[in-house]
Amino acid sequence: MIVIDGDAITGIASFYGEINRAFMAGEDWTLGPSLDALNDLLYGGFGAIEGAEPVTLVWNKIEQSRTALGRDATRDHYRAKLARPGVYDRARIEKDIAALEAGTGPTYFEIIREIIADHPNIELREA
Repeated sequence: MIVIDGDAITGIASFYGEINRAFMAGEDWTLGPSLDALNDLLYGGFGAIEGAEPVTLVWNKIEQSRTALGRDATRDHYRAKLARPGVYDRARIEKDIAALEAGTGPTYFEIIREIIADHPNIELREA
């Protein structure tokens, strides 16, 4: 069982801080703020997950995290990418922002939930 403390999550940076606390305690390195890195972590092989063993992930105060990782945080995340021309696909990021503003694009929180759901060995328990 791995427990995420939603009280510790106030935005994207603190989300990864909490992920590192919960999953990477025995490692001498930490996970960077990347959805791809989060996905890799959930496959196992380092940190708290060794492989494809069943894992119960308890996310306490999940509603607080939903708000902290919601539309505003997602918009800020995309805008930070736009500030790095040549690194990110500007047209795709602008499309993602437009979808977010229209209510049809996922928030950072919803993307995280999708990533977790893609790992059948991980059971998410909302608390």
